[in-house]
Amino acid sequence: MTSILVRVAEAWALAAVLQLALWLVQQRTRNAGIVDVGWAGSFALVTAVFAWRADAPVTAWGPLAVLVAMWSLRLTGYLIARGSTRSPEEGRYRELRRTWSPHEARRFFVFFQVQAALTGILSTGFVVPFLRVPWDTGWLRGLGAAITVVGIAGEATADAQLARFKRAAASTGLVCDVGLWRFSRHPNYFFEWCVWIGYAVYGLAFGAWGLIALVPQAIILASILGVTGIPPTETQAIRSRGDAYRAYQARVSKFVPWPPKRP
Repeated sequence: MTSILVRVAEAWALAAVLQLALWLVQQRTRNAGIVDVGWAGSFALVTAVFAWRADAPVTAWGPLAVLVAMWSLRLTGYLIARGSTRSPEEGRYRELRRTWSPHEARRFFVFFQVQAALTGILSTGFVVPFLRVPWDTGWLRGLGAAITVVGIAGEATADAQLARFKRAAASTGLVCDVGLWRFSRHPNYFFEWCVWIGYAVYGLAFGAWGLIALVPQAIILASILGVTGIPPTETQAIRSRGDAYRAYQARVSKFVPWPPKRP
């Protein structure tokens, strides 16, 4: 238990330093969207530290480390390409800046550090394989890895479809309802959750301590459904798309991909 807590504390400290640096950057650029880039990229850094300090054989944690790094770097690259580090600032952060004025600097500092703490907490989803020897013959780790691969592929596909839709001139003012977005209003969030489900299943191969990995996927799901994921995203969508998005809400599943309702 002590070794797990030490690794999690190290992950938190690393993420805190990174988010402090990014908060200073946003003080200059007035673009808080960079916090998302820092959050996504922090997991690749944490995984590298876990690998450097690993007590278990590489066969126990190697596949998982590769998957976490793939997910982290892909999401980081996507957020940068989407413009999270460039002006104009994303709508939900502009709204926070307006709501928190004139104390937005202090509140954004807390917000950035909360993301760092979340990185530390969520690192429990994949820390155990770096410290323990698995009991399975490989099948449970293989299943977890497969679920994570599906999640990464699904999330990448959803992001690519949305980006393509936004680039099309005909999509101006419209709601993306093509590809995976025809079956879920938030397929990117659904497959993000699948990634963490995969980590949890992988962790079950490490006995009782592996059960810790079940907690992060629950946190991710709760965050998506009730805090920083779907609620502010849909509020911003209604603000910018109005009745078109309300009609989309009426016919398309909120989260789990499902055939849309007939008009």
